[in-house]
Amino acid sequence: MTLDEKLEEMRKASQNSESKQDLGESSQDSKCPKCGGMGWIPYKKDGLWFTKECECRAKEIAESRLRFANIPELFRELTLKTFRADIYREPESVAKINLACNIVKRYLENFEEMEAAGMGLYLVSHTKGSGKTRMAAGIANELIARGKQVKFAVSSAILKEIKDTWHEGSDYTESRLIDQLCLAEILVVDDFGTEKISDWVNEKFYQILNERYVRKKVTIFTSNKKLCESKYDERIISRLKENCYEVEFPEESVRELLAEQKKAEMLGRLG
Repeated sequence: MTLDEKLEEMRKASQNSESKQDLGESSQDSKCPKCGGMGWIPYKKDGLWFTKECECRAKEIAESRLRFANIPELFRELTLKTFRADIYREPESVAKINLACNIVKRYLENFEEMEAAGMGLYLVSHTKGSGKTRMAAGIANELIARGKQVKFAVSSAILKEIKDTWHEGSDYTESRLIDQLCLAEILVVDDFGTEKISDWVNEKFYQILNERYVRKKVTIFTSNKKLCESKYDERIISRLKENCYEVEFPEESVRELLAEQKKAEMLGRLG
């Protein structure tokens, strides 16, 4: 089949799809009435056939990025604009969160430069519920909106997924899973350092993070341990110190306060 014949076939498929939509019919083979589910729309100009990208393709790519990112459902709608910096009560917490927000803002404003250098972020606070994960998810959503490929994963879940590949019938091999983590444009590792650290754990994270370090891939962490306190191998920590800005978050939990506010809002609607 020649190129012209293939384009003519695409044009007819697109027209047939549009006709079915006009008649109120549905086609299992086509999702989009404009391109017949092909993602490209053929058109003729000066006697020559060309194709242009259908708007459904951009939507499909965006949805695919969201599926790949695997951001927890609780945080999928979170943006930096909706991040609540005004709910911290302690003066020291207010100062810390304002500084953290300014650092993240500047980081994202200069993200092209940060990405070229492979510079990531290390969001840290000893206190659970201090806003680290919410901020990391907001950053992830912002970068996805910019068309970046982001992968969000809890550190303990990464280790579990690696072990799951050992089971017979697994959809992934260990090497394929690790490659996916190594090659993602941006990797967000949540709760880094909470897992029990063994030689095997050290080796697996070194394998992933060293590959990302060499390739200058951006990695963003949340942790309840400062880099100087981490029990990970020095090979890992030295790379994170070089390629991450350590950003301190308040030693104050706002999770319960947010829950209380949501409960009050719901009761207000019922009343």
